[in-house]
Amino acid sequence: MKPIPSRSIVAGKLLGAAIFSIAMAYVESAAVVYLRRINDSGTFTINPAPFDPQIAGIEIGRELATLVMLFSVGWVAGKSSRSRFGFALMAFGLWDIFYYVWLKIFTGWPTTIMDMDLLFLVPLPWWGPVLSPILIAALMSAVGIRMVILDNREERFKIKILNWIALAVGILLVLYAFMADAIAVLPANAQILSHIQPGAFKWPVFLIGFGPGIYGVWQILFLKKEK
Repeated sequence: MKPIPSRSIVAGKLLGAAIFSIAMAYVESAAVVYLRRINDSGTFTINPAPFDPQIAGIEIGRELATLVMLFSVGWVAGKSSRSRFGFALMAFGLWDIFYYVWLKIFTGWPTTIMDMDLLFLVPLPWWGPVLSPILIAALMSAVGIRMVILDNREERFKIKILNWIALAVGILLVLYAFMADAIAVLPANAQILSHIQPGAFKWPVFLIGFGPGIYGVWQILFLKKEK
């Protein structure tokens, strides 16, 4: 009996991780629907619900647990640190994209990709139009898949220190665009942060930060590889 080709094994793992991510997105979006129904009659608006310390703590814990679950997929599926990180990136990206797909199916929201959403609570509340996390999630998925493929081929690549610096600056700019409204009210306690009304999204800052991410993808996809 012939052994299963390595490519087939990797393809199967990618498919399995993708199915897990899409199913997990269903669970995540369902939980959000329940929370919105309890807090504000099921509407998806930017009006904050009354602050509840217990619920806020549980919600932050749920978000952290979600990250642990997604990165656990990478740890289980990958055979090296690079492929593990690649699987985790792909899982996170697909989960984030399908979270909005399921919400659209369940509730009809978002009505457009420019609808504002509360994206995350750690370490501060993140706000942004739906399009912004989807762009990042698509980039993460593409990079993750490519990292897994390259690792399976045992191909190596070098990224210069300036590329790492550019990527770090880009990440910081994107994070600032998401958390600018929360940063503006610091120092503030959890109750104040929970009642932030987001202003206009800082698209110029986001796009300037997102550019190095695109460049990083180009480096991974087209940079000369080393065996």
